[in-house]
This record gives sequence, C-alpha cells and structure tokens, in this order.
Amino acid sequence: MTNDSNNAGTPATRPAVQTVAFPPLADAPSADADIAMPELATTTGSPANPLHGIRTRLTVVLGSIELSVGELLGAREQQVLQIDRTLEQPVDVMLEGQVVARGTLVAVGESFGVRITELPRALTP
Repeated sequence: MTNDSNNAGTPATRPAVQTVAFPPLADAPSADADIAMPELATTTGSPANPLHGIRTRLTVVLGSIELSVGELLGAREQQVLQIDRTLEQPVDVMLEGQVVARGTLVAVGESFGVRITELPRALTP
C-alpha cells in the first residue's frame, strides 16, 4: 500500500458542472441570396466548401544529400553538392511533410514553377 499525501484522508471532489446555452445558428442563405464571402462562391454562385478558402504553404523538394556536420562546416562558396535525383526525375510537392503531388520544374518569367505531372487518386476529382 502506498501513502499518497495528496489524497490521504480527503474525499474526492467533483468539478462543478454548469449547463451552457448557445444562441441558435443563423439559417443558411438561400441559393439566390447574396453570398457574404464572395471568395467562397463557385462559378455557379452557390456557396463552396469553406475549407477551400484556407491558405496553406506547399514546399517543393528537389532532392536531398546526406553529409556529416564536418563536411557541411567545411563547405565553401561555389562548391557543388550533388543531390540524390537526376534531372529527369520529378520533384516532390509537399504539404505538412507529406508528398501530395509530383512535377517538373519550369520557368515562369523570372521565377521557377512546377508543372504537376502526378497526383494521388484521392486528390483528383
């Protein structure tokens, strides 16, 4: 038998529970009503899934290289580090550390872009 000084001789206390009343939700707008957030409207004018308006950041991964911290500390300007992908292999488009698509790098004006070449089935309509 253990001696728990926090519970010794004191009855267990119950937390106070209170009922909370919430106001009713507003009715959904009718199909011909003005949409409060036009950015959530589809081309048909009906409200879209509100999740479609959430912004996120994608990361494009060209490849990786494994080296020691000593090799990294010894790196010099203009040194070339060879990654583990060939020029023909697609890059990974990642969301929260998970690959969500693959594609090829393209030039878009003075910037890079990614032409999507592979999508998982779950993301295709």
